[in-house]
Amino acid sequence: MSNENEGTAAPTPPAAPSVPPAPASETQEATPAPAAGEPVTQQLPPTPAPGTEPTQQIPPAQAPPAYGQAPAPAYGQAPAPAAHGAEGWPPPPPTVPAYGAGGHGGGAWGAPLTTDGHPAPKPKGKGGLVAGVLVAALLAGGIGGGVGYWAAQRSDDGTGSTTISAANTPKDLKREAGSIAGLAAGALPSVVTIEASAGDGEGGTGTGFVYDQQGHILTNNHVVASAANGGKLFATFSDGKRYDAEVVGRAQGYDVAVLKLKTPPAGLKPLPLGDSEKVAVGDSTIAIGAPFGLSNTVTTGIVSAKNRPVASGDGSGSKNSYMSALQTDASINPGNSGGPLLDGRGAVIGINSAIQSAGNGGFGGGQAGSIGLGFAIPINQAKNVAESLIKTGKPVYPVISVSVDLQAKSEGAKISEQGAAANELVDPNGPAGKAGLKPGDIITEFGGKPVDSGPTLISMIWTYKPGDTVKLTYLRGGKPTTVDITLGSRVGDK
Repeated sequence: MSNENEGTAAPTPPAAPSVPPAPASETQEATPAPAAGEPVTQQLPPTPAPGTEPTQQIPPAQAPPAYGQAPAPAYGQAPAPAAHGAEGWPPPPPTVPAYGAGGHGGGAWGAPLTTDGHPAPKPKGKGGLVAGVLVAALLAGGIGGGVGYWAAQRSDDGTGSTTISAANTPKDLKREAGSIAGLAAGALPSVVTIEASAGDGEGGTGTGFVYDQQGHILTNNHVVASAANGGKLFATFSDGKRYDAEVVGRAQGYDVAVLKLKTPPAGLKPLPLGDSEKVAVGDSTIAIGAPFGLSNTVTTGIVSAKNRPVASGDGSGSKNSYMSALQTDASINPGNSGGPLLDGRGAVIGINSAIQSAGNGGFGGGQAGSIGLGFAIPINQAKNVAESLIKTGKPVYPVISVSVDLQAKSEGAKISEQGAAANELVDPNGPAGKAGLKPGDIITEFGGKPVDSGPTLISMIWTYKPGDTVKLTYLRGGKPTTVDITLGSRVGDK
């Protein structure tokens, strides 16, 4: 039982520990069951090295013969009836009326037959005119082709070539710097594919990006967790150059980690950071990563939603990560974890971290893939975490020092009433205790935004910094009360 933001372990939604949980020991994290109203998410686990994943070859395409058609008749002759009953593939298709008289079907297109089997007389008027226009257009096309061939045969150089060159064709195809291709070309040299391997040989592939010129790389905690204690880390740039890396610090609760290249090359170009608070739903997004080990992959989409509360973890209930995420429909798959989510200017607005899965997915029941619901840690939050990790190697979490009951079915985040002493459920010297909150109170708003569950409250708290003063509304006996609380702090994961 916790005395801070999170509550006791619960199968549904994921339990929130009293302090951010201990660093994950496994690279791939499973999805805990969510709270009511929360999206079920799955963290993007590192993927096997390229070439080891199961694939399915595409059979060669075959061009089937035309359905029921005979060879094209000579110009001016009626087409021969289509052969029926021929053996082999494909079987003859159902009768389809032909354009105009003759051909398969007998009558004009769509015209019913009379009792003696002949088509009804063609009505006069606009219908006939349209048919005439269609035939005329086809004939004119044929004549034009003949004239073109005749002219080419009599060209001045006598070559007989029919190739026509446009006078204004550019010699080089240039793409605008603000186009998707231009933005991707500018960002790819600053994105790395991360290979993490534990001492026992386990590991996988993820993504990261250059944070500063000193060689720091920003990524997800779950990408590097397997190699954090005695494992090996490598970062490969888009030009194929590979460098040894080491962990500077990890924040399991935020799912953020910072690496450093042991021998960083000169001329590193950090990606520009945007402002995730100013992102609007509908803004363009670009995701770069190594889905299923396929490095330097670029996908596009839009910002589908903001402030989406997401809880993801390894399924143990003690190592959950929480985020008030940016949702995007850009295709994100295992291996995209830790990669940048860019806006339409090429600035980083988030770190791709989780997806919602519709099932196991993949050939042979492998890892799940994108269904258009991806979640990224807002870069404003990730930047604060990264600065703390670079300076001290440890994360700092804002807290209100209460234990949240994640199994409660209330419309809000309910403070636990049992499982520990009252002073452990609500620390009387903590921010919430000083503001008068007690076990059983239901927190319904935080910072002016509605709270619908325990994970939502935790993800919202972690968007602030220790020392920030925030308005909090809670219910006691059905009566709402609003108070100001000043957030406390806790250093490190537990």
